[in-house]
Amino acid sequence: MRVLLVEDYPPLERSIVECLTEEGYVVDATASGEEGLWYARNHEYDAILLDIMLPEVSGLDILKSLRERLNNVPVILISARDTVSQRIEGLEMGADDYLIKPFDLAEMVARVRAQVRRRHEKKSPRLTSGDIVLDTAAKTVSRAGHEIPLTRKEYTLFECLFFKKGEVVSRNYISRHAYQDYEGGTSNVVDVYVGYLRKKLNVHGLPNVIRTKRGHGYILLAEGAS
Repeated sequence: MRVLLVEDYPPLERSIVECLTEEGYVVDATASGEEGLWYARNHEYDAILLDIMLPEVSGLDILKSLRERLNNVPVILISARDTVSQRIEGLEMGADDYLIKPFDLAEMVARVRAQVRRRHEKKSPRLTSGDIVLDTAAKTVSRAGHEIPLTRKEYTLFECLFFKKGEVVSRNYISRHAYQDYEGGTSNVVDVYVGYLRKKLNVHGLPNVIRTKRGHGYILLAEGAS
């Protein structure tokens, strides 16, 4: 899942990026409000963390611009001012959540996870599809009652497919949402990792649930998603 962070305090920016990256998120980060607005307008994100007080363009201006363009990406505002009036202003402009500085990084991750699930219409952190269970909090996948040992990259790729269950997911989408700066996200590498996933998910002779749509991408076929 890909997240945009717009935060102009370098120590906090580094901490958030490090934390989210460790959790398996792909993160674009900038300290510039103007650059943040460009990123938000020109890239697809699963969530945005947006500081209110930014140079050039404020966080509220970025939020306003996105909502005027009918961009419904989840936005979590970050503010050092814990005032009711400011929170009300941000929420009425279309913000989905608020973080008040200083905040706990574990809470921040939990709020990002919740907004990403909401983005993909998944209410519970424990999601099922046929005999597959995806736990977005524990970052685990099990099938037919057996936990599947996945690397962080394999898990991130599978989460991309799971959240788009029943839809064809292009290699380009996977590259954008599972690889930082497209590093290692070429079509060949995506194909290799999908192969790894298939082999692990098809353990004990279980039927294949990831199909290739030649020239288009991949589709997760498991039934009963919730």
